[in-house]
Amino acid sequence: MTDPHRELADFLRRARAARDPERAGLPADGRVRRVTGLRREEIALLAGVSTDYYTRLEQGRRIIPSAQVLDAIARALDLDEAGRTHLRDLAAAAGAPRPRARTTVQRVRPGLYQLLDTLETQPALVLGRRTDVLAANRMARALFTDFERLPARERNYARWMLLSEEARALFLDWEQQARNAVESLRLDAGRTPDDPETHKLVGELSLASPEFRQWWSEHHVHQRTFGAKRLDHPIVGELTVDYETLTFPGDGEQALYIYTTAPGSPSREAMHLLATWTQPTANLPA
Repeated sequence: MTDPHRELADFLRRARAARDPERAGLPADGRVRRVTGLRREEIALLAGVSTDYYTRLEQGRRIIPSAQVLDAIARALDLDEAGRTHLRDLAAAAGAPRPRARTTVQRVRPGLYQLLDTLETQPALVLGRRTDVLAANRMARALFTDFERLPARERNYARWMLLSEEARALFLDWEQQARNAVESLRLDAGRTPDDPETHKLVGELSLASPEFRQWWSEHHVHQRTFGAKRLDHPIVGELTVDYETLTFPGDGEQALYIYTTAPGSPSREAMHLLATWTQPTANLPA
């Protein structure tokens, strides 16, 4: 099992290395900068803590920072909201031994399936823990892949993105989309550090994908709330889809992703063509 203190230390080191010294607002001290990003003492200064205290955090010592200290360190590291959430998750995991996470099967409500079916020209996915694909409507299966035809253990967005040749051929911006998937999985793993299924997935991807190993080691996190994807679809050709993410107040571990296209654009025409192409044929009377 991963040591949560080491995970916290690794994240702090990598976030510090990514901090731009010119944007930190620190006075020049005339010293030659031999490290990427900021020095430990500079982060400590910006956060208002001692250099010794911050150094011990980066060394993975078994100390638990308070919420106020975490907020100060997050500001010093210039973390975005996803980074702040991940920092809090890692600190919470390091705070005390927690019960081993129970492996439970996530279920999609019948009403949500009905909602997916009403979206006749908009692809839509429901993702759960560790980016598992819990549901997909007809348009999502046509635009991406038919996840329901995959074995249950393979119905995972990050796994499909990293290991499927179909995904590599489909996404014109595959590297960015795959990296986003890895960083989303990193964020989720921080919330449930003891989840055995997450450990299995990370182990499988680490063995099978050199890109995953590299991006996972960088310890970046990403919160996918909206954005765009560029595709070269085998049926309708190139198109750009925008997506919005909707979460549910009653179940924060499930999220609905809806994909749309700009009005009057070639992408909108391509999406309508795909909807027509995949429309079920009505049974006509003999």
